[in-house]
Amino acid sequence: MMAINSLVESKERSMTTRPTPKFTGIETYPDRLGRYTIRFPSDWHRFDLDHGRDGVLMAPSATNTATYVAVWVDKLEFQATAEDADDLSEAFDKGLAQLPELSIIASENLVVGNLVKLERFYTFRDNDTIRKRKVWAMYVADWLMVVTYQGESVEEWEHWYAMANQSFFHFVIPPELFYATDRDLNEKGTPVARVPRGKPKN
Repeated sequence: MMAINSLVESKERSMTTRPTPKFTGIETYPDRLGRYTIRFPSDWHRFDLDHGRDGVLMAPSATNTATYVAVWVDKLEFQATAEDADDLSEAFDKGLAQLPELSIIASENLVVGNLVKLERFYTFRDNDTIRKRKVWAMYVADWLMVVTYQGESVEEWEHWYAMANQSFFHFVIPPELFYATDRDLNEKGTPVARVPRGKPKN
């Protein structure tokens, strides 16, 4: 009898287990001003950002955008340099601290030349739900580029992570912007490459 029950429970679990997301195709989204390109699954749905922000949002659902990959770009009022890294990191973390029940899972700051990249993994409460995010905030010359992957819940984040993470791997900044962060070319001193924080964990 116990063996039969175990078989029934195993069958029920297999019937309710969600299949792993699989790529059916890839599309590349080109920024209209040529500041970046990003790849995303071809069967995901594309949306404009709220409040007229400059960027794009891609979601696996056509009706629910609580799970998404998004890029937001903003013009800075200054030219970011390596010397600004600590201040930028502090200001960014202060902004995150405003999220309800924020829990930082991992963080990393990377500085190469004058390009400053902040990476954060964290959870926070949104009404009755705990959401999870991976965020890159990149200060590239006089641009701020923020790439975000959010899961509607921690479980949804884990479910879509392998697929969404490909968008991060294939987020490309054109050579012209990289050249703008080169300290030698722009007479900003010796190139810098440092990682003051630990390697992030998924």
